[in-house]
Amino acid sequence: MKIKNAISLFAILFIVMMSKAQQLPLYTQYMLNDYVMNPAIGGKNPYFEAMSDNRYQWIGITDAPRTYSLSVHGPTKNLKVGLGGYLFTDIVGPTRRIGVNGTYSYHVKLNDKMKLSLGLSAGLLQFAVDGSKITLHDPVDVIISSGYQSVLLPDFGAGFYLYTDKWYIGSALPQVYAAKIKFFDYDTDPLSKLATHSYSSAGYRFDIGDDFKIEPSLLVKYVKPAPVQFDLGVKATYKQKFWLGGTFRTRDAVCAFAGFVYQENILIGYSYDFSTTNIKNYSSGTHELVIAIRFAYRKAPIAQSRIE
Repeated sequence: MKIKNAISLFAILFIVMMSKAQQLPLYTQYMLNDYVMNPAIGGKNPYFEAMSDNRYQWIGITDAPRTYSLSVHGPTKNLKVGLGGYLFTDIVGPTRRIGVNGTYSYHVKLNDKMKLSLGLSAGLLQFAVDGSKITLHDPVDVIISSGYQSVLLPDFGAGFYLYTDKWYIGSALPQVYAAKIKFFDYDTDPLSKLATHSYSSAGYRFDIGDDFKIEPSLLVKYVKPAPVQFDLGVKATYKQKFWLGGTFRTRDAVCAFAGFVYQENILIGYSYDFSTTNIKNYSSGTHELVIAIRFAYRKAPIAQSRIE
């Protein structure tokens, strides 16, 4: 059976995903869009940042995943408190996940170079299945074909972020409250529930002369009972204006990305994923586009911050 003709399986796969697999969106450009994975990152730089991330996964496959996120965060005037929020939509065939979260972080100066930030997030998640988009062999199966079904759940997360101008290390736990996902009134004991995820990241910046910077990075993702997944990346930046790099994601893909800064405060990044699984026989790859605007409190140029 061709994958592009298997839309009727998405609803069943969706229920399995809710109880056994990753429920949150995947991002290739995590070095740019790190805030949506860890609330402690909010407000780490002396400006507000608005970012849009648009991901089109497995091009060529009908109803393949599409993810859109929009985030805004920044510090208060004393640069100790970070405030922000983000919205994401994750669409897979007839299924949809929508999340909205607000975040709070507090940054403590440990010494002249090092800071520690602790962050919290709170919001709502909506899971939905559009039964009208599903074709079933059994037309009397009302469990899936009963129209649009959705459920709204609370969402809470926490994280920490230890950083300097040269390196960073952090970890976050989204969806710490394992709320049960109940689509139907007669489902008195649903098996599906929110799964607590774990995101851990680290990176170091090497200065190569005055113009070049090399930054290796690591992102570790885990959600029980799925295997741990590693993203191993490296980024090269030239004159704080242009960057080029790549990422290897275990059991998934090899990725390439590039970007530039326009007029000191607009960032544009693009990435392409080459699948290393059998999905490559049906898909031409995955595209992701990131656009960000930074609004500085001070007149210091944007180049003084880490381009991530």
